[in-house]
Amino acid sequence: MITMYETLDLMENHTIVLGYGDVGHRVVQRLLNAGVTLVVVDSNEQVFEDVDFTYFIGDATSEFTLKKVGVERASTVIMTVGSDSDIIFSILVTRKQNPDSAILARANDIHSIDKMYKAGADYVASLSIIAGQMLGRIAVLPHDHPLKEETIMMYEGIEIEKYTVSSSSSLVGKTLVDLDLRNTIGCTVIGIHIGDETHSEIEPTTVILEGMTLAVLGSMEQIKSFRENFVK
Repeated sequence: MITMYETLDLMENHTIVLGYGDVGHRVVQRLLNAGVTLVVVDSNEQVFEDVDFTYFIGDATSEFTLKKVGVERASTVIMTVGSDSDIIFSILVTRKQNPDSAILARANDIHSIDKMYKAGADYVASLSIIAGQMLGRIAVLPHDHPLKEETIMMYEGIEIEKYTVSSSSSLVGKTLVDLDLRNTIGCTVIGIHIGDETHSEIEPTTVILEGMTLAVLGSMEQIKSFRENFVK
């Protein structure tokens, strides 16, 4: 029988959710529904009664805790704890341990948004009422609609565009490493839909094929640049 700690040791390219309050609960439900591999961290043991997912009881700002849940191997870290100062500290620790992870954070105070970006967050959402739904959608983008181009307007000027690759697209046959979208344009492929399955754990060597639907996340300008370069 594999213990929880052994499960944590085996996790790679997983999603870590820091905080299991109201917002964290919404995020986790969306991730679980999408079949995402995740571990949830909270210091309150009682919030994990009767749950059916991997969790760790600990301080989200602790380097020890983050190492225990494999932050250096995680693809995405979502921060929904109640204190903005704790979130900022967790961002700093996470970015130090894993420079390549996608860090999504919720800000309780609008004045914290800039500080979180400066600490190393990739995307910050405020307003707790919408944060859970939005961060979960950013992380996994479940395929709720027919395959077609679709742009979802996000808070703070962030968009997600879903683009179905045509046979004439210059993307066909290239890997994400070849494209290097993050450095050349600034946007990121955060999900790929193939057939009836959505994949949020994406390898850099993934080859883009005709018929795939890519979920591309970035600012309005970055999405516009993506369209100009790849959407014909």
